[in-house]
Amino acid sequence: MDVTAILELHSELTECWHVSEPTTSGDGFLNIVSRNHLENFSLWHEEDIARCDHLGDERIRLAKRAIDAHNQRRNDLIEEMDRRIVLMLKPPESGCPFNSETPGMMIDRLSILALKRYHMQEEVDRSDATDVHREKCGTRLDVICRQITDLSTALTDLLSEIQDGKRSFRVYFQFKMYNDTELNPELRRAG
Repeated sequence: MDVTAILELHSELTECWHVSEPTTSGDGFLNIVSRNHLENFSLWHEEDIARCDHLGDERIRLAKRAIDAHNQRRNDLIEEMDRRIVLMLKPPESGCPFNSETPGMMIDRLSILALKRYHMQEEVDRSDATDVHREKCGTRLDVICRQITDLSTALTDLLSEIQDGKRSFRVYFQFKMYNDTELNPELRRAG
């Protein structure tokens, strides 16, 4: 698994989706990565809408429902990435330390950081912003880039250690209850 390819995919899709309709294509593991990134991309923009009181209660309500749906799919895709990684790398089930954060969770965090980097760069480049604002955002952008480097290095190391049988992980199922009519008492009562 090529972590650099994942980083490049996140960057390319983020750029592309800000100028054209977001779509995913391809197959295999990188398709799951791109679908996860699309959920994060969509979440990012719905979160912006959910904070705009001037759009009215109905639009905010719809944004919150969309956020729930994107978040559910995002978590499902994190689990799917981890299942695929288990099939590819066959991590040991015992006899070595377990990582508490899974590779899928790390890829998801890298996706969010790619979005943060893109949007912080927009703030750095804003011609209508003050020099103080752009400088502050430039400092934040440097931190985001360092976080991407650190996290991608940690992911590369983890994958290598899993492959070498020195570290392992388990697929952690989120079991989101808020969207399930069988598990959410409020939805159960309403149904």
